[in-house]
Amino acid sequence: MNLFKNTNNNKRYYTLDYFYRQKFNSKVFKVSLNAGFSCPNIDGTVGRGGCIYCSKSGSGDYAGNIFDTLVLQFNTVRNMLHKKWPDAKYIGYFQARTNTHAPLNVLKEKYETILKLDNVVGLSIATRPDSISDEVLDYLGELNNKTFLTVELGIQTIHDKTSKLINRCHDLNCFTEMVYKLKEKNINVVIHIINGLPYETKEMMLETVEYLNKLPIDGIKIHMLHILKDTPLANLYQKKKFDVLTKEEYVNIVCNQLEMLNPNIVINRITGDPNIEDLVEPNWLIKKFGVLNDIDKELVKRNTYQGFNISILNKAKQLMCNHLKDNDLVVDATIGNGNDTLFLANLVPKGFVYGFDIQQIALDKTSKLLNDNNISNYQLFLDNHKNINILLKDYLAKISLITFNLGYLPGGNKFITTNYKSTIEAIDNSLNLLNNKGVILITVYPGHKEGLEEHKALEKYLKKLNNYKIDFYHNTTNKKAPYLISIKMQNAYTKN
Repeated sequence: MNLFKNTNNNKRYYTLDYFYRQKFNSKVFKVSLNAGFSCPNIDGTVGRGGCIYCSKSGSGDYAGNIFDTLVLQFNTVRNMLHKKWPDAKYIGYFQARTNTHAPLNVLKEKYETILKLDNVVGLSIATRPDSISDEVLDYLGELNNKTFLTVELGIQTIHDKTSKLINRCHDLNCFTEMVYKLKEKNINVVIHIINGLPYETKEMMLETVEYLNKLPIDGIKIHMLHILKDTPLANLYQKKKFDVLTKEEYVNIVCNQLEMLNPNIVINRITGDPNIEDLVEPNWLIKKFGVLNDIDKELVKRNTYQGFNISILNKAKQLMCNHLKDNDLVVDATIGNGNDTLFLANLVPKGFVYGFDIQQIALDKTSKLLNDNNISNYQLFLDNHKNINILLKDYLAKISLITFNLGYLPGGNKFITTNYKSTIEAIDNSLNLLNNKGVILITVYPGHKEGLEEHKALEKYLKKLNNYKIDFYHNTTNKKAPYLISIKMQNAYTKN
């Protein structure tokens, strides 16, 4: 059974294999091709020398033999794969160098030669944002109406200073504009980035993903910088010995990037795949599957997944999962639409959930949701949560977790909100209900007027709270974004 969506093998991110199987109801392979194109920053169109990390094959180390026809390149790969997957479908992947850097008639002839082959369901075209003319863009739009088309754009980093160092010869604005132009044609867009570029910090690598997350992209390829022999990058490394990421650093950064990424972005690649004979550094990239396994293990260790940091509620649920046992007593102090109540009830099937809200509509929605899911271990109170110590007076020192999700009822009347006076009174009255390992979780929404008041009042209140361990969790630097507070006894023990 898959525990995570968008995967057919329990990966904690949206896998390309899953995407293809859902779209084509079949195993799909990308067949790498070398169409003999050049690059605009090699032939002088925009620059000379190419990107400093590229080998002589221009990112085509695993593409086909340039001396073979495209059909022969394609069939050589397909004939091998057909033995194991006779019902597979294929996507022609124009990989080496810049695959829109040619006259339109040349592009048409090459692309459509592959599209005529049996069981080819689409094309993937690797290119640069400065190498798609308006004429070619219009043609790509037409092509997209006939087949499944993906355009892969290299950006590598959003930082123009680094782009100049690696000789990209285009800036961030050029890239961003092309993404929107392609999406206007409804073309599937996949972006390439590289971690570990010279002199980039971890924060800069995360900023690249943070920026891409705001664009309408469909997929991403994450590479580790590999230094190859006889490249300008190798010369730079020999002269200045810039730091190369360790495997542990790379795994950590990739997991952080995945946690940031929109869960609907397909992860097309998650590590580099260098030619071993030409590799200078890092040697740990030779064991590709070891890197993949370590990324999987780190996500399991963190108990996170792609998109985890998009909502602070994911962190709240993680803490709930880590803390609770199936026979615990828990309280949802703000039931709202009942989603947290249902989540808690499933975590404590042999325990019990008590829920509070001041709105009858909240109780009605929550009761329906729980009943529709065959949940019976609950009791709901139409009352202010500040009265929690009165209504649950028989459970002093017996409650394992109490959660507050402050603000207004999602989809309800936004003028009916929690307020700091009753919230603080409710928290204060909750403390004596906790057992010696109990925890209070409070999700705060400072982005509206009442929420900002609660935020400020809670800060003052928590400073006066002695003998409790208080932790704050933020998943963004935005001061108006929701955040999470955890309160527990100083000596409390949890699996987290």
